[in-house]
Amino acid sequence: METDSLQTPPLLPLLRYVVKKITRFNVINPDYLPEEGSVLLTTNHLSLMDTPLLLTITDRTDVVGIVAKKYFKKPFFKWILEKIGTIVWMDRENTDFSAVRKALEYLKMGAILGIAPEGTRSKESRGLLEGKQGAALLAARANVPILPVGIVGSEFIKSNLLKLKRSPVSITIGQPYHLPEFDRENRQVWLTQCTDEIMCRIGALLPPAYRGFYADHPRLQELLAEQMSN
Repeated sequence: METDSLQTPPLLPLLRYVVKKITRFNVINPDYLPEEGSVLLTTNHLSLMDTPLLLTITDRTDVVGIVAKKYFKKPFFKWILEKIGTIVWMDRENTDFSAVRKALEYLKMGAILGIAPEGTRSKESRGLLEGKQGAALLAARANVPILPVGIVGSEFIKSNLLKLKRSPVSITIGQPYHLPEFDRENRQVWLTQCTDEIMCRIGALLPPAYRGFYADHPRLQELLAEQMSN
């Protein structure tokens, strides 16, 4: 399959225009985002606006988002999402093998596949929640680079819109990386360690108030020390 088999969602150009009009949109390190080829984009999750924002950080049209299946039951929201992007609906509460297969197919096509490993929004605080293991499992099966992304400010877009204010939103893109080879003999240990790696890579792109569950994680401290030395 080729990437051109992914059709451009009809409202994607309009979405990108609107996002840039209602926010003060800033992308840090845009050059880390590949212009072509498969990549697994992993991000923190603060707002329903995160998906539109991530669809706007690139000019590519082969961007696929993994979205919780609970929103599938909201007809208008479902319709909007499917008009602005290519969506994989995933059951976050159970192992959704059908959604995983579909996500892997898109990666084989050469697409950008976006996933929030937390599985849900950080509602009560901005801090990262403990990551789920689906992103690590996808990366292991697809053998594609992982692109960490940190979003700051999307949680204020709705309230600022009601005040007719443009929200400042910062999206920081980190360097792509690969996880170590999948360890079949120690599957659970590998998944736990690699999920921590994925989440700490996201946390290293965020201000301290957004690091949440991983704020004191030793791997995050290593990554922050590396940033300081470079």
